[in-house]
Amino acid sequence: MSSATASETPAADRAYQHVKAGLLDGSFPDGELLSEGEVANALQMSRTPVREAFLRLQSEGFLKLYPKRGALVVPVSAAEARAAIEARLALESFAIDKLAIEGPEAMTAIGRELAGHPACDGTDLSDAEMHVADRAFHATLVGAAGNPVVTDLYNTLRDKQMRITSTARTHSTRERITHQHAQLAHTLATGEAELAKKQLREHLLGTVRALGIAGGSYLDPTDDA
Repeated sequence: MSSATASETPAADRAYQHVKAGLLDGSFPDGELLSEGEVANALQMSRTPVREAFLRLQSEGFLKLYPKRGALVVPVSAAEARAAIEARLALESFAIDKLAIEGPEAMTAIGRELAGHPACDGTDLSDAEMHVADRAFHATLVGAAGNPVVTDLYNTLRDKQMRITSTARTHSTRERITHQHAQLAHTLATGEAELAKKQLREHLLGTVRALGIAGGSYLDPTDDA
């Protein structure tokens, strides 16, 4: 069934999905020059659908094509990275405020749900799986607020978030990240909204700093940069 489904998927779409997945999980890092031929060989297809995929990804801002040379993975600027994390903080903080208004039961319920999430441990996950779990943990928090507009806004940030944080979500930082997730889940379960927002801010600030970027006045009000 799966092979039949794969054969029914247009080659250009398969190439697009393959390359985009590599861009989002960090397999194709900023500044790398991708080769049509190498991607085509890896997927056992001609170069034409790969070229179509590259063009599509260029239109989305992920790649910059250089004729006869390949496609450069466009680096994410510090300003772009910070802006995306600031948007996350705003939307996730809204979710905590909304849950707090709904009452302690709502806070406790999402806290307990998140406490059992793989992103609070991640021992048995690969780095790529942990990266996906991390994103799912935060999306679950936003979704619990029950505001479809906010959820849609958060989901539109998905690709940008995953690409930016892929370089910060390394194996060496896993212990800190999983501890902060577990800490946030516990605080939500005990109904401490203001403390939860403080922990969320510190968590996201850590992500920005792991990228070598100053937090800025919104993420870190004490930062003069």
